[in-house]
Amino acid sequence: MRTLSFFFLLAIFFTACQNAPQNGDEQTGEETPEMKYTVTPFSQSAAFPDAKIDDMAFVNGKFKFGISGDSYQLGVQTPDAGAKMCANSAQGQHIHLIVDDQPYAAKYEAEFDYEIPDGSHYLLAFLSRSYHESIKTPEASKAVKAEIKGNSIVMSEPIQQPMLFYSRPKGTYTGKAETDKVMLDFYLVNVTLGDDHKVKADINGETHMIDSWQPYYIEGLPMGENTITLTLVDKDGNAVQAPLNPVSRTFTLQEDPAPTN
Repeated sequence: MRTLSFFFLLAIFFTACQNAPQNGDEQTGEETPEMKYTVTPFSQSAAFPDAKIDDMAFVNGKFKFGISGDSYQLGVQTPDAGAKMCANSAQGQHIHLIVDDQPYAAKYEAEFDYEIPDGSHYLLAFLSRSYHESIKTPEASKAVKAEIKGNSIVMSEPIQQPMLFYSRPKGTYTGKAETDKVMLDFYLVNVTLGDDHKVKADINGETHMIDSWQPYYIEGLPMGENTITLTLVDKDGNAVQAPLNPVSRTFTLQEDPAPTN
C-alpha cells in the first residue's frame, strides 16, 4: 500500500512539472520577446544649478531671452562633451525652442528671428548642453500657452496641463561616433514619472517603458530611417489626455561617406 501511494504522489509531481510554464511569463506561458534595442540611462552630466531663463519675449518676429547664472553660457562647449559618446554641436551650448509638437530649433544666441503662424500655440524653451541634453530644472525653461498675432505674443500663460515634449533624436546622425549610441531626451511639464505616470517609447515598433525623467542611450538602431513615438501614459498604461500627446519623430542614421581619391 505504501508503494502504491509513493508512485501515485510521484505521478502527480511529474504531471505538475510538465504543466508548469517554461521559459516565459508565469501567468500566460508566453515567451518574453527579445529586444532589438537597448535603452540605458545616460551617464551623469555636467550640472548647471544656477542656469536660468529669466524672461522670454517674442515681438515682430524676434525672440529675446534673458539668461542668467555664472555656470552656463551660450555658445561654449559643455566640459564633459568629449566623454558622452554621442552627437555634439560644434557651436556649443544653446537654447532649444519647441513650438507645439514640431522639431526643436537650436539657437546659440539670446536674440534671433523666428516665424510662428497666428493662433494658439504651446511654446517651450529650455537651456541645452552642447550635446543637446536639456537642463531639467524649472528655472532653466519657459513653458507657455501663447496667442500669436503678427509674429508677436499678444497673450500668454503658463501651461497648466501635464505635457510631454519630444527633443532628441532628431535629424541625421553620421558615422560610428554618432550612431552607436543615440541620445533619447524629452521634456516634461507639470508631471512626475513614477508609479502614476510613465513615458512609453515606441522605437521602430518596439516598446520600452520609462519611469524616470532623464536622458537615455539607445543602442542597436539600424542605418537608415528610424521612428520614435513618445506617449505620456497613466498607471494603467493609457495615454494621458494631454495636448500633443503622443508625439513622433523620424530621424536618419548613416555611415561615414566612403573616402574619395
